[in-house]
Amino acid sequence: MSGLLALLDDVAAIAKVAAASIDDISAAALKASTKTAGVVVDDAAVTPKYVHGFEASRELPIIWRIARGSVINKLIFLMPAAMLMAVFAPWLVWPLLILGGCYLSFEGAEKIVHALMPHDEHSGGPDGSHDVKDPAHLEEAKVKGAIKTDFILSAEIMVILLSNLDLPSIWMQAGALALAAVVITAAVYGAVAIIVKMDDIGLWLSQNANLGVTRAFGRGIVRFMPWLLKALTIVGTAAMLWVGGSIIVHSLAEMGWHVPEHFIEELAHSVAGENATLVWAVTAGADFVLGLAVGLILIPIATKVLIPLWGTIFGRKAEAH
Repeated sequence: MSGLLALLDDVAAIAKVAAASIDDISAAALKASTKTAGVVVDDAAVTPKYVHGFEASRELPIIWRIARGSVINKLIFLMPAAMLMAVFAPWLVWPLLILGGCYLSFEGAEKIVHALMPHDEHSGGPDGSHDVKDPAHLEEAKVKGAIKTDFILSAEIMVILLSNLDLPSIWMQAGALALAAVVITAAVYGAVAIIVKMDDIGLWLSQNANLGVTRAFGRGIVRFMPWLLKALTIVGTAAMLWVGGSIIVHSLAEMGWHVPEHFIEELAHSVAGENATLVWAVTAGADFVLGLAVGLILIPIATKVLIPLWGTIFGRKAEAH
């Protein structure tokens, strides 16, 4: 009997340690997830465009396919790479974050230029989906394009998560990374599913509700949704530039160059004094301006050099196959 009681005590002790570890993993995953807010907002703002023009019955299946591809991107491809980097090349985290910050800045600046400059709305996208006439092939092209875009955003999310995890073992880091990846994916694509179906819900209420006030509410939803999508686009673009600039400044400081970080801190305190909210606002504004400046510099480099080079290399490979 004493042996059984001792065994139960050991099991209870192990269970307590496991529960504490799970709590630590959950807390670390939640804390790290908050650092990805800008990328997540942009992801949620970008995704609804991939279901634009499809029948209502295909919207949720398309979102599910993109969400499933996002989980595969994060857990099958990116998480093992992140763990290998954490073990064998942790110094790579900050250069990769700078590259990610530059990418976010480029994307945000490009969206602003795209909105301000005249452009052809019917020109083909990078995946060529605008040239696809068959609905099934168009859906396939849209989903593939969305998953490719998600891979880049997911890579940025995973590196940000990894850089903000402070756990004692590689296995706890992996658990927190996996948990945060799944939670973020569910949150993003759950929100996207709600957004793209809200107009259908509003239309149904406006036509089938019994009460006049409910029908009016449905019509209000239908009129409000285009404004919401525009607002999401604006917020997502601003978040990309703010987060992109912030990532660049913080990563440079971690690599030993503190000049940009100190300059922004001194600027924020000189303008806002000791008011924490105003200090944060000035800091975010400075990060936004930096991100926009970096993005504007990168636009000609990317469009004139990097993108044509990419197309030349991979276009020839595609022709070879």
